[in-house]
Order: sequence, then structure tokens, then C-alpha cells
Amino acid sequence: MKNIVLGILAHVDSGKTTLSESMLYKCKSIRKLGRVDNGDTSLDTNEIEKARGITVFSKQAKLSFKDTNLYLLDTPGHIDFSAEMERTLSVLDYAILVISGIDGIQNHTETLWNLLNVYKIPTFIFVNKMDLAISDKERVFNQLKTTFSNYCIDFSNLNLSMEEIAMTDDAVMEKFLETETISDSDISFLIKERNIFPCIFGSALKEQGVDDLLSIIDKYTIQPTYSSEFGAKVYKISHDEQGGRLTFLKVTGGNLKPKDNITIIDKNGEKSVEKINQIRVYTGEKFSSEQVVESGTICAVTGLVKTYSGQGLGVESNLEKKLSQPIFTYKVNILDKTDAFTTLAKFRILEQEDPQLNIIWNEQLAQIHVSLMGEIQLEVLKYIFKERFGIDIDFDHGNVVYKETIKNTVEGIGHFEPLRHYAEVHLLLEKGKQGSGLVFDSICSEDKLDKNWQRLILTHLAEKTHIGVLTGSPITDMKITLVSGKAHIKHTEGGDFRQATYRAVRQGLMQAENILLEPWYDFTITVPTENIGRVMTDIQKLSGNFDAPTMNGDTSILKGDIPVIELNNYKQEFINFTRGKGRMNCVFKGYFECHNTAQIISEIGYDAESDVENTADSVFCPHASATVVKWYDVKEKMHLESFLKPKVETTLPVITQNQVREYRSVLEQDKELLKIFEQTYGKIKTDRHNVFNTHKNLDNNNSIKNVGYDQDYLLVDGYNIIFAWDDLKKIAEFDIDAARHKLINILCNYQGFKRCEIILVFDAYKVKGNVGSIEKHHNITVVYTKEAETADMYIEKVTQKIAKNYRVRVATSDNMEQMIILGHGAMRLSARNFKQEVDQIEKAIREIIQ
Repeated sequence: MKNIVLGILAHVDSGKTTLSESMLYKCKSIRKLGRVDNGDTSLDTNEIEKARGITVFSKQAKLSFKDTNLYLLDTPGHIDFSAEMERTLSVLDYAILVISGIDGIQNHTETLWNLLNVYKIPTFIFVNKMDLAISDKERVFNQLKTTFSNYCIDFSNLNLSMEEIAMTDDAVMEKFLETETISDSDISFLIKERNIFPCIFGSALKEQGVDDLLSIIDKYTIQPTYSSEFGAKVYKISHDEQGGRLTFLKVTGGNLKPKDNITIIDKNGEKSVEKINQIRVYTGEKFSSEQVVESGTICAVTGLVKTYSGQGLGVESNLEKKLSQPIFTYKVNILDKTDAFTTLAKFRILEQEDPQLNIIWNEQLAQIHVSLMGEIQLEVLKYIFKERFGIDIDFDHGNVVYKETIKNTVEGIGHFEPLRHYAEVHLLLEKGKQGSGLVFDSICSEDKLDKNWQRLILTHLAEKTHIGVLTGSPITDMKITLVSGKAHIKHTEGGDFRQATYRAVRQGLMQAENILLEPWYDFTITVPTENIGRVMTDIQKLSGNFDAPTMNGDTSILKGDIPVIELNNYKQEFINFTRGKGRMNCVFKGYFECHNTAQIISEIGYDAESDVENTADSVFCPHASATVVKWYDVKEKMHLESFLKPKVETTLPVITQNQVREYRSVLEQDKELLKIFEQTYGKIKTDRHNVFNTHKNLDNNNSIKNVGYDQDYLLVDGYNIIFAWDDLKKIAEFDIDAARHKLINILCNYQGFKRCEIILVFDAYKVKGNVGSIEKHHNITVVYTKEAETADMYIEKVTQKIAKNYRVRVATSDNMEQMIILGHGAMRLSARNFKQEVDQIEKAIREIIQ
């Protein structure tokens, strides 16, 4: 007999579990036909499944029909449990997609169809509930052809569909034209290749069409070819009633027996050998113990403790396809006297069973946060904790899960050198493709760092959820490459590289241009045409995008994308104004740049500098005493050469003649700017020919350039710059007013050349009589802040307002201020770099005009 692993999938309430029950009953795997509404089906055995009438956990059953052993996997239908369903897809040979004959293709059905396409799973379609008077075969069948595939074929009367089947393949068509028939093997091939999708119409509750479905599956399925070497795919981790750990897997090569030794490679890449104790083949809660299972068998084994969902054993590789990502996060409240650490340990057990249950432990606040797909999962977790662990828990109101990434390439450096410890790590952080997650690599020479240390660094990169510096959210869509590292022959231990690696990631992020990401949905909204205008207006207000609506009789269809948080807040309002007639189908699209970054950063209030658990600072030991070096000073102390060597400009790019003429013209026409210029640089020579004759400078090593920053606005923190520049600082020691006027004149000259808008901001409390004033000093704006308002507060406020529409740079040496303005979308310009730029421009002006 052939072994076929068959999954059954559906939108919730389509009758999937009822169909599973009917198939089991027809194959005599169960004696009594259970019903979902009675809570006595053989597969939905969990109390919460009985109470809610939905499948929460994937179940397995073995049934035999004619020449086929079917291993039936009943998957959850609710979108909250998509990850459980997706893990099951990785082991399927074929699938049954159940469609309601009343509702047709529903919200989640399209998602399931797309997933079946991604995993390339041959699919049978069972249209259920056809016994009800309001079901409509013609309408649903047309919907299947237009929405899914034109090659959804009605197998109710196969003879009438032969020509339609033949049209799907040229070779089959040639045979059909000769013989006027199609062989069973050709039909089996077309189904296997997803060229056709057999459709069966019936009623699972009334057992109508179930025999036809089983016969078609028996007749037209092909057992995969398996290797003789042992291989297996792990798709689920669970525990039995006695608390024993169960690893559910599909044998994909060779066979498996009790007492077999299995080589396990865990998530950290560590290899170990574990022994199979028992092999079980389940049908619902009942199981049979097996002495050997062959390829193509679904079973559960005991004795393995380091397995995880998606893992490949033997010749099988790990599952690489992306599963549904949890997009909401909730804080756990412990309602009884159980301590947080005990509760966390129980969550870790559940996290092993469901990898998408992302547990976050906040050590500073001793809080547990959990990332989930939706609120029904919360109910399930509360039930599991009470029934399985005896702990009462609840959850705070959920928030969407934000993530962070970077725009540019940076080198992160981590140095960890307390007394008798040593490690230095250099990492290259690069922006990755959207949706790529985190990718780790090494290009470090083994001459610099031994291969074993390199492997350890890569392990440390993969073992931790690294968080960003804007909101403390997990980072994603980046490639992190080990480029250099150093160990000490006597003092380096494994934990030293963990510390250095974590600090290198963090130090890189602190330098980078960071982007806050949020989850987005693709949506399809169907409403009465009278409501479409309201919907379009609402979607625009909610920062969504959409294509032109399409009309279909009295209804209109709108497709687009929108931030998850906005649409979730809109759903109830949508139901109310459409009076329940509107339909909204949402599919997770991915993570994209946050539509209200500044607001979210402000609301979360994360301070990267004060997060000691995720420090970007390094530890050096210059004089036999450990010293903490701030992240922005690490490059000056590091022991290895930088991978991204700073580009030292030996020449200045050429200023064009047009730029020279323009600047000279400005000086000639603007007597006040000319006066300021001559106060700074001395009298301008009047030899016009020499001023414009710059050809001799174009190719020599002393050629001049405009630095090339093409910004609209430059905001300058006045006193910060004064005390950061040595020449202005010396003046300020004797006369702060003189230093301020000197900076104003420098910036007037700078603006005359750069032609950008400059806003120079001073703290008003340091200037008598100028509180809260804004002055136009020739070609720049000088702002003296209001009482109790600092310059950085003013700059932050202005940046937030104008960075959306203009390109903005902020010149300051305040590291915290630099981080804040980055979050608002502006570019940071350190006091040192600004000084270099001003000096370059001054040099250009002197060489050309004098």
C-alpha cells in the first residue's frame, strides 16, 4: 500500500473538522461519528477546542482506504493559528482545501491557497455544505475558477471534463486527440504537478461526496520517491498527558525503529546523539506503538530532547520557508502568587512547542512579554497555563510588534577586556532586502582569528534577539558580517566573545541611520457601492494606499495596503457604517517603514544610552584596571585596524566656473555679505580675469571642490558648536558674545556659498534680553529660545516638523541629540565633521577669490 500524507485546511467554520470526522468514519477508523457542536469529535479533543468549536492544535490520524494508507493532518482554520498550520504544510504530500458552499472563498481561504502554492502542494478542493438550500454550486465554482485557477475541474462527472483536463498539457492533449480519453496515470501526473485541481461537491455532515473524495484521492495520488538513507522532518513538539516530550515527524528516508540513535544538531549548531525510546502513530488522542515505521509515515517519538519544529534529521535539511510572523505583543500579568521566573520557565516550555510564540524577558522590570498573532491565542494561553501548569495569568492590551533596521553600512566594534579577559570583534552591518530577516556571515581571515572563535561569534550573533536603538524593538533585514577579530593566547574565554559580539552589534547600530518598521496588511475591501467613497476617505486618513476601485453590480472592491495598527482600530467602525454588509480581507504583507515614527519613538520612550543590558560601550584595560569606554570613543581605543577605513581626502574636488561666477556675483550684489566676508578673509582682489581663470587648477593636486552636501536645511546648536571648536572655545573663555558673533559671521559666509537655509539656535538664558526671539541676521536665521527651553529641545521640535518635507541636517556634538534627530528623519552632522566642512569651504573661497 502507498503512504500519503494528506493535510486538510479551511477558513474557520467551513466544516473542515466535520469532513475529517466523516472520512475517519467511512474508513472505519472510528466507530461513532462525532459532531463539532456536541464537542465529541475524535480530533478536536482539547477542552478549549470543544468550547469554541474550532481547531487550535494540529491533529493527526491514520486511515486506510482501498490501496492507500492516509496520514491525515487536521490543521487549525483560524488565522491566529496560522503558524501551527504552516508547520504542517512542510510535511504534506497532498492537501484538501475545504470551501463553504454558502460563503464561498472567504478571507483566510485566499491566504491558504497562496501558501499551498508557495509550498507547491497538490490540492483537492471539497466544497462543503451543499445540502443546505442557500448553497450555490454554480456561483462558488465560478468563484474558484476566477479567484484560484481556471483549471479547477469539477470531478463530479469526469467524462464531461476530459477535454478541459486535456487542455492543461500539450502532451496529454495529443494523446486525447488520438484516443478521446485520458489515462489515470496522466490525470495523477497533472494533479501532482498542480496543473489541475479536482473539485468535489458534497456535505461532510450528511456524508455526501465523502466517498467520491476518498476514491479520487486513492486513485489519483502518487507516493513520493524516498531515499534509502534515514531522513525526517520535525513539524511539531508537544507533550503527552504524563508530561513526556513528543517529537512529531515525517519519515522521509529509510525507516525508524525504537532504540535507533539519532544525530541532533541544535539551534546553536552543537551536535549530539539521542536515542529513540518509543514510536507512536496517533489517531486523535489514541496511539499504537510501532516497532518500525517506513518512509512516508507520520509518527511521534519519545526520547529526543533537543529537537524543534522545522528541524531536519538525517539527510533532511532544516525548513527555510518563512512562517507567519506574530505582529502583536502583550505584557503578561501573573494573577496568583507564582513568581515571574517560574512563569517564564513554563513559557519557555511552550516556546519549544511553538517557535512563533516569541517570549521576551525584560530583566530590568522582571516582566514577561509575548508576541502573538491575535486575541484568540491569548485565551488559549490562559487556558493552557491554568490547566497544564496551575498558574493564573492575564494579559495587558496588545500593541503591534515594531522592528528596526538600518539605511547605511557601518562597522560595529566591541572590545571586552576586564582584567585577565580579552576579545575584540569587528562586524560589518549592512542593509538587507525587505523581509530577509538577519543574515550572518564571516569574511574574517583565519590568520587574524582562529576558525573556532569565528564559529563562536556567529553562534553568539544567532542566539540573541538583538534590539534596535530607536525603540528597543528587534532588528531585522540586515546582513551582519564578521570582518575582523582578536583573541588573547592566554586570557580569552568563550564568554569574552559573547560580550564583545553583543557590544559590536550595538555600537554599530548607534552609529547607523536607523529606521523604525511596522507591520502592514494587504487588504481587499468589498462594500455596497454607496459606501465606497467613505471607505476611500477613511483609508487615506489611516495612511493607507489603494488602487482605483472596481465595480461588480451593487458592490465595489477596493485593494491596497495599510499599517496594521490603523486597520485594527478601524474594523469596528467599518462594520458599523456598512451595517455588517462590508467584507474586509487582510493578509500580512510584511514590515515597512513606520508611518508615524516620531510619535512611536516618543510614546515608547526608549533610551538606548541607559539600557545597560544592551550596552554599546566597550571595556578596555589600559593600566591593569578595567575602564568603560563610551561607544563613540571606541574607534580611538580599538586594537585592530578598522575594516571601513575612513576616506582621507588628499584633494578637494573642483569648483566649477559657474559656481565661482555665482558666488562672486552674490558678493558684488550683496554689500553686507561682502563686508562680512572681508572682515573674515581680508580685501578681495579686483583682477577679474584671475578670479575666473580657474583652468590651471582643474587637474593639479591642489584642486578645489564644493563638498557636495545638497541639503535644504542646516540646524546648528550654537553653544554646542562654540565649545566643540577649539578656536571659538578660546574666544568664549574671555568673551562669549564675541564667540557668538564670530560663529554667526562664519555661517553667513557658509550660507553664501552653500545656498541652504541655516537656523542657528542659542539657549536664551545665556543671552540677556533675547529670550524667545527670532532674528534674521543677513542671510541666516538666529533663534534665541524661550525661557526653560534649551537649544536641543527647539531643534528637536523643528526637525520633527520639517524633516518630512525637506532634507535636514543638524550640527551638534551632543550624541543623545544626534540619536533623537535621526529618529525624526534628519541627518546628523558631528561638530568635528562640520568644522572640517567649513574649513574646506573657507579654503576653496580663499584660493579662488584671493
